[in-house]
Amino acid sequence: MPKSAPILRIDLAAATPAYEQIVSGLRAILVSGGFEPGDHLPTVRQLAVDLSVHHNTVAEAYRVLAAEGWLELKRGRGATVLGRAKPAPPAGSREQFQRHLRELVAKAITDGVPDTALASLMTNQAKELVERPMTRNANLEKKSEKK
Repeated sequence: MPKSAPILRIDLAAATPAYEQIVSGLRAILVSGGFEPGDHLPTVRQLAVDLSVHHNTVAEAYRVLAAEGWLELKRGRGATVLGRAKPAPPAGSREQFQRHLRELVAKAITDGVPDTALASLMTNQAKELVERPMTRNANLEKKSEKK
């Protein structure tokens, strides 16, 4: 299988830690159906090389996603995507989301995104994540188990 660039893009100069950027990117792929239960994610070392980060950074991201119920981690076997039921939202999650959204919208306006485009961009992004699965191997190739 030819090696390709990962779909995840992280900004090592950003204020957001690299592991959080990896978690967010992979979570978006998982939510949108980019991987199915039983699929294998790239190894920690491979993704670390692809993203030019330390392997512990990727390992931490995988641990966060495992704690959320997205992945099963087995030493020497990598990360396997789990079937995950939609959980009930925890108390305060709507308020937390609104706070994050407000901060994101303020940043977008500060960066020059026209306020008339914001609602359209948010609606389109939500539809993309909820309604249309991403291309299954969109540059982050799923690893199939070899027997």
